[in-house]
Amino acid sequence: MGQVAGKVAIVTGGASGIGAACARLLAREGAKLVITDIDAAGGAALAGEITEAGGAAIFLAQDVTDEARWPEVIASAERVHGRLDVLVANAGIGLLVAAIDMTLADWRRQNAVNMDGVFLAVKHAVPAMRRAGGGSIVIMSSVAGIRGSAGLAGYCASKGGVRLFAKAVALECAIADDGIRVNTVHPGIIDTPIWQKIPTGAEGAARNAPIDPHALAREVPVGVAGTAAEVAAGVLFLASDASRYMTGSELVIDGGITAGTARRWRS
Repeated sequence: MGQVAGKVAIVTGGASGIGAACARLLAREGAKLVITDIDAAGGAALAGEITEAGGAAIFLAQDVTDEARWPEVIASAERVHGRLDVLVANAGIGLLVAAIDMTLADWRRQNAVNMDGVFLAVKHAVPAMRRAGGGSIVIMSSVAGIRGSAGLAGYCASKGGVRLFAKAVALECAIADDGIRVNTVHPGIIDTPIWQKIPTGAEGAARNAPIDPHALAREVPVGVAGTAAEVAAGVLFLASDASRYMTGSELVIDGGITAGTARRWRS
């Protein structure tokens, strides 16, 4: 317990799934939380849950693509909790559609959330972390940011983009000697509600067809889907001082997907 005691963390997209798991674990380990999301009801409920359990958390409604909102979120973190030490840039969306069938509007929306939202988070968080004397930025990428996946061309582009963006910012912070580390997390098939939210098909076509992560996980080398709590454990490590010598790195939590193909031979 207490791995991030005394630290103040912002978690975007924190109302559900991996973001909520990160918020719960960081709070349990002593961090003071600012949870943001477009889901006001879910985010407020989570902040209340953490507070009732003895933690410190507030919820702020936020669309991460709205730059005008970012200074307000950062100012709230500093006003309520006194500083900013950790940013978990988790907010993201996915769209399952072939590249040639994707509309330009869908391409732009996905990149606005997955890339612009991360850029704005970093742009506005770094000055606050410098005021605090350093910090840790954890950007949620994906195995799709390391390898391609049919039907996810746009998603792969956005997650690959933030992967290299993180490396560049990590080097910039190192050069500035500001004590800020920047790393990415790359989950594989994780059992979260996002699978029920992924739109399928081109704009105007049938959407929100249910996707079963457990069915997909049969092709994962370990044979099962991961949990949001397992990803959150990796985020906690990167947020804590235990990872002080890591920056510009990738933490892959994928059940072996990026290792290659594992055939289960039978005699």
